[in-house]
Amino acid sequence: MRPALPRLWPPLLLLSLVGVVSLCLAVAIGSVSIAPMDLLAVLGGEGSQLHRTLIFDLRLPRALAAFAVGGLLGVAGALMQVLLRNPLADPYVLGLSGGAAVGALSAMLLGAGVAWVSGSAFVGALISMVLVFGLAHGTGSWTPTRLLLTGVVVAAGWGAVITFMLAISPAERIPGMLYWLMGDLAYARGPGPATTALILVCLLTIPLGRSLNVLAKGPLQAAALGVSVRPLTWSVYIVASLITAVAVTTAGSIGFVGLVVPHMLRLILGNDQRLILPASALGGGILLTLADTLARTMLAPEQLPVGVITAMLGVPTFLYLLYRSR
Repeated sequence: MRPALPRLWPPLLLLSLVGVVSLCLAVAIGSVSIAPMDLLAVLGGEGSQLHRTLIFDLRLPRALAAFAVGGLLGVAGALMQVLLRNPLADPYVLGLSGGAAVGALSAMLLGAGVAWVSGSAFVGALISMVLVFGLAHGTGSWTPTRLLLTGVVVAAGWGAVITFMLAISPAERIPGMLYWLMGDLAYARGPGPATTALILVCLLTIPLGRSLNVLAKGPLQAAALGVSVRPLTWSVYIVASLITAVAVTTAGSIGFVGLVVPHMLRLILGNDQRLILPASALGGGILLTLADTLARTMLAPEQLPVGVITAMLGVPTFLYLLYRSR
């Protein structure tokens, strides 16, 4: 494994540089633009009070939250694709976003505050995780196909509940509910939880890259090569579900990041999970940071839900990748 490690660093260094550039663009672009020299002055402890307020109180926390949420979705998508051995899997394929949405919309329907909405979304995602895994495991053997089918059915059930809740909701609360369902970082409660979760998941999963490479070839080959298949698959599912819950709790249901980013990186960089996992964290963060910057500025002073931008970018990109890889 050691001889292969040096080739992993150049792509990660390049993605890290692009990530820094995306964050700088996010804090510099807006209704009040900040020139590069003014940005450097603020970062150096100087600059005007207006620029310091814009950067440190408004734009930088939102940009960091966007980067962290995008990174979580990218890693979760990469883990789900390995777990299900399906390049079309994404973090929401097992109904986690549906459970989180039911929890968040329930809190909104009751008129709860932002903290209660976020907490309810996290609880809903955890309930969905336990429900899907419990039903998929049952009393028989656990298989990726059974897990996937169970997740699809549970997601459909959550979708019916969401439709019912929107139908009975007061008219004045429907716009906020729809924004949450489409994904929106305007009310993200700081980047701390999502950033902490991203750092922890990278520290936990990157050392498992070699075992995940073997697991991607199938459980029989993995078992024959000495990998503890069942504990590893359970760990991957739990970790991917938890970080998806954190991402959804922070910014709502943002689609296509966890689907497009790992798939695109595999076509470019290969299928070595030691590289794909950290690259997905960086690539997902870059994509969502740039998408949120577009959402803030495209129709300024109006702001679009960032999920609309990721869908507009993700659909043609994914179709192109499918066409290229046929």
